[in-house]
Amino acid sequence: MSTLEDVLVAGRARRVYSGAAWSVGTATGVRDRGWTGTRAWDGAALTGEETWDLASVTKPIVGLAVMALVERGALALEDTVGTHLPDYRGGDKAELTVARLLTHTSGLPGQVQLYRRHPTREALLEALRLLPPRTAPGTRVEYSSQGFILLGLIAESASGAPLDELVDRLVCAPLGMKETGFTPDTALRARAVATEDCPWRGHVVVGQVHDENAVVLGGVGGHAGLFAPLADMERLGRSLAAGAPELLRPETFALMTAAHTDAHALRRGLAWQGQDAVGSPVGPSFGPDSFGHTGFTGTSLWVDPATARYAVLLTNRVHPSRTGDAIVAVRRDFHTAATALGRAAEEGA
Repeated sequence: MSTLEDVLVAGRARRVYSGAAWSVGTATGVRDRGWTGTRAWDGAALTGEETWDLASVTKPIVGLAVMALVERGALALEDTVGTHLPDYRGGDKAELTVARLLTHTSGLPGQVQLYRRHPTREALLEALRLLPPRTAPGTRVEYSSQGFILLGLIAESASGAPLDELVDRLVCAPLGMKETGFTPDTALRARAVATEDCPWRGHVVVGQVHDENAVVLGGVGGHAGLFAPLADMERLGRSLAAGAPELLRPETFALMTAAHTDAHALRRGLAWQGQDAVGSPVGPSFGPDSFGHTGFTGTSLWVDPATARYAVLLTNRVHPSRTGDAIVAVRRDFHTAATALGRAAEEGA
């Protein structure tokens, strides 16, 4: 049993999640991968073929599609919301830029439960249009799923394609991520790992997006909704560790993964979390230029460009309840062990 497996078996023993899958490696290969536990606490043992609700790891994958549109000239980082969404012209969000949305510096509040009072897609999007900003643009970093919902709408308008098709064409297809996407079909839902016993829905959620705002949007949003198996996330991790040459030009990828918010308390790239000096979700073990993203369901993807290493962690820490923060320590221990494994491999090479 590897150290990584030790960490994740121990997390299950503490009932942080019923199941976990992982892969760590470099641009040139996988160093350690596996899975442990069950799809649900009363469910079948994992086989490695499961589909996982990525939650907010959706954001940087959508961000990769957005940056591909920027490369193609369909969109610019300086473009405003009003440029692409006529309904927003003349309002308080009209002059927000794509770059502000990508870096979470738009001033839009985060984690707003719009679904509770706006149960249809049309009503929720109208509520988003009317949602008051919390701060002036560019004055602080505030993590905002609402900003990424808006970003998804802009990407659709700029490309003339639905967001799910756009992500598939610009990100998943080039990397061979054939089983990654929004709104999984019957076969993929049958392989899904359980998430929350959801009070709003009245049952344990399996194969439907956990995020309630995304549910009301039809399962497709710039902020959440993607499902993927371990093998596909491995493909993404290896590509990112190599600079994502299948997806973006080197200068575009460098711009996307660079820190854009060092004047503020939280380090953000364009759709990526940066490595904060204090309070990083992966701890201090990854390098200062590393980047990645976490997901509320217990997922994460992190990359260290200095060493060309990646780490994928997939869990269902919201099963059967979203309460508790024990995943924080598990995630840090996992990435510490992943870094140690990488260093040992380099020293033994």
